[in-house]
Amino acid sequence: MAEMTGTSAPLVQAESPLAPLRPARSGPRLRAARRRRQAAIRWVVVVLVLAFFVTPMVSMVDFTTRLLSGKRSGIAWRKVVDFGQLDPQAKDLLVDGLRTSLILAVLTVVIMVVLLVPTMTWVRLRLPGMTRTIEFICLLPLIIPAIVLVVGYYPIYRFIGQHFSTSSVWLALAYGVLVLPYAYRALDAGLSAIDVKTMSEAARSLGSSWAGVMWRIVVPNIATAIAGAAFLSVALVLGEFTVASLLSKNNLQTSLVLVSSADPRFATAMSLVVLLLAFLLLFVLTFVGNRRRARR
Repeated sequence: MAEMTGTSAPLVQAESPLAPLRPARSGPRLRAARRRRQAAIRWVVVVLVLAFFVTPMVSMVDFTTRLLSGKRSGIAWRKVVDFGQLDPQAKDLLVDGLRTSLILAVLTVVIMVVLLVPTMTWVRLRLPGMTRTIEFICLLPLIIPAIVLVVGYYPIYRFIGQHFSTSSVWLALAYGVLVLPYAYRALDAGLSAIDVKTMSEAARSLGSSWAGVMWRIVVPNIATAIAGAAFLSVALVLGEFTVASLLSKNNLQTSLVLVSSADPRFATAMSLVVLLLAFLLLFVLTFVGNRRRARR
């Protein structure tokens, strides 16, 4: 056949449709191109997210420094540094709200740790089948609107007001419920990273009590997770407004709303400071978590 056509055999074999086709690019070049494309997509997403968060902050700074005449002034920020420049009534209201929010943050963290850590540990040790149920219960505050929660809280707070006191510190009970979804996720990640059952059985076999197991074994091994849950709880408490407002309680955010009617620029500046503080707490949480993983 090759002699009749005058064509060499290797040429016929090369033109055969069954011959393997060489890829246009080699494997390493394809992977490099894919990595460059993924890196470009990540940077686009990062820039969009930063623009989403930074643009409102820049607008807040512009509002707090621009007077009606169009000139720039730092009066609002000087008041943030020195509350003595505020009106005495506004100062008392703001200081009381700030003090109440700080107390609420501490109480909420305590309630969260005391309620969740033993419960989640006990479920993992004795009732693993209840894990999904506990998770569902902890996620309910994300599903139920805040105003519906307040309707359920109202009889409880009316009873507390009639028999104990009407102090805003009682908001810690409500905030302990609001932080459940965020704290649960943080603590669940910490408990999943260790073998709770093996360590607890070893401690019990050596004569340790259940309290000793919790304090000496579980808590030190999930310290990063507890710190993360605490940071998230503090950030939520410092920024919470709806429940406190509907229950007619005073905290930092309700105080800022009242102060804003007389000095909106100062109230906006304080809101920005609180927002940056929440971002700082989340950054510290990320830094601590990464440092602990690097140490391991």
